[in-house]
Amino acid sequence: MSQPSKEAVDMTNALTEQTEGKKPIIEMTDLTKQYGDYVAVDHLSLSIQEGEIFGLLGPNGAGKSTTILMLLGLTEPTSGEVRVCGIDSIRQPIAVKKRVGYLPDDVGFYEDLSGAENLMYTARLNRIPETEARKRVEELMQRVGLADAAGKKAGTYSRGMRQRLGLADVLVKQPEVIILDEPTLGIDPEGVRELLLLIKQLSRDEGITVLLSSHHLHQVQQICDRVGLFVKGRLLAEGDVPSLARALFLEETFTLEAGVRPLHSGLMETLRALPGVARIEEHGELLHIGCTEDIAAELARAIIESGSSLYHLNKKEYGLDEIYHRYFEGGESDDHQRKRHAR
Repeated sequence: MSQPSKEAVDMTNALTEQTEGKKPIIEMTDLTKQYGDYVAVDHLSLSIQEGEIFGLLGPNGAGKSTTILMLLGLTEPTSGEVRVCGIDSIRQPIAVKKRVGYLPDDVGFYEDLSGAENLMYTARLNRIPETEARKRVEELMQRVGLADAAGKKAGTYSRGMRQRLGLADVLVKQPEVIILDEPTLGIDPEGVRELLLLIKQLSRDEGITVLLSSHHLHQVQQICDRVGLFVKGRLLAEGDVPSLARALFLEETFTLEAGVRPLHSGLMETLRALPGVARIEEHGELLHIGCTEDIAAELARAIIESGSSLYHLNKKEYGLDEIYHRYFEGGESDDHQRKRHAR
């Protein structure tokens, strides 16, 4: 059974320094799940802080759903430990379920009951007093934008409406943590935007910790405070996007593209001497400049002061697209490159 290399562990430790001092609400230590010879989750160690939105990002089959099942106490790990809200998920799964709301990728409701009636059913299962439950259900239907559809049968709801109802359903018992497994599957782009905004607002307003499992890079980058890159059961690295970019792309976190005329040797010497410049490539009148930080203003000033004209300036910051590609895409020809950076 393979284990994460020292370099991968060091990268993860460095990227999590920013969370020190905060209270971890989800803790996994050397968590492993093995089915025969197949390792679904491989020595996963991760802490998620109270109140943050954490994105578990990886391709289908990476082990994200298996990890969630172990967090909820729905499947027992082969080895390792997992605690949620300070509770051992293995020994006290019922106690964990009382504190955690879970929204799977395919939400099930009683189709012949209305949206509000489905929520009331959940409230009764959680032994919430009737008067309090009705008030809470009404508030939640309003909060998720389904007040006008509260009396309609759940079987008539669109996919996006069902996901909104599912979010309201997990909030009925006022959980400390909500776990969302691919919550935007099958929803149109506008519905995705609205659902993500709703998740972010709920987390910020209510102080709820959110674990969002997804393979959609843009969606994760939109709302998550930190992300964990997960592939073949292993956590390769985690942190916020700028930290991951710095770790992966080393000295080049930004790329600036500048259109300059005329280009002359004195200008090139000036630009190479600017603090933060790691690399400059010439492509006709276009300069591709790799930087350790955003020096667009300093670059523009240096070009103008040299007597040249700046007719184009574009900035690109490495995001999850490039990070994801560096780790697990690009085909077999890039396999050695991926392994070198993942070590």
